[in-house]
Amino acid sequence: MAARPDLTPRGLERAGLGAYFRPRDVEALGVTEPMLRTLLRRGVVEKVARGLYRLTAAPASEHEAVAATCARVPRGIVCLLTALQIHEIGTRLSAEVWLGIPHGTRSPLATVARLRIVRFSGPMLSAGVEPIRIDGVPTRITNPARTIVDCLRLTSLIDRETALEALREGLRTRRATSNGLLRMARACGTFERVRRDLEVLNA
Repeated sequence: MAARPDLTPRGLERAGLGAYFRPRDVEALGVTEPMLRTLLRRGVVEKVARGLYRLTAAPASEHEAVAATCARVPRGIVCLLTALQIHEIGTRLSAEVWLGIPHGTRSPLATVARLRIVRFSGPMLSAGVEPIRIDGVPTRITNPARTIVDCLRLTSLIDRETALEALREGLRTRRATSNGLLRMARACGTFERVRRDLEVLNA
C-alpha cells in the first residue's frame, strides 16, 4: 500500500511541487481530489484560476507571473523578452509573458498574466532550450545565446534597438560569446544575419 503523501506545505515542497501547479501535478504525488479540497479548506493551497493552484506559503517572487504561466502551459518555452529578463540581459521589461509553443498548437488562454505567444517548429523547439525551475515550477527556457539570436532574427517581433542591446549586453556580461552566438545562429538558420550584426558591433 502506497504511503500517504505529506500534505504539509514543507512536505509538498519536498515532494517537488512548485509554487503554482495543476491538479494533475499533485495527482502524480498521490494527492487525490478529496485531499486537494482538504488542502484548500486548510488554507495550504489557494485556487488562483481555473485549473491552477498556488501554495499559499510560497514567497512572493518577481517571476511569479512566469511561474504561474509555466505551470498552466507545461509545454511552453520561455523566450524572447521574458527570457532576457530572467537571464538579466539588457534593460527591456515586458508586462507580458513571452511563451513559445509548437506550430499547430492551440493558443493557451491567459490566466494570471498577459501572454505573448510565439510559434516555433522543427529545430526551434529544442535548439538552445534548457530545463529550468522558476519558483519551483519545472519549465523550459531559451538559453542566453538562443534568446539573443531569436531577438536578432525575429525582426517582426523585436525592435532593432532592443535586439542590439541584448547582443551588446550579452557579450559584455559574458552571458554569451561570439562563437557561441554564431553556433546557435547556424542551428537557427540565421548565421549570416548574426555574423553581420557582430561585425557592426565590433566595428
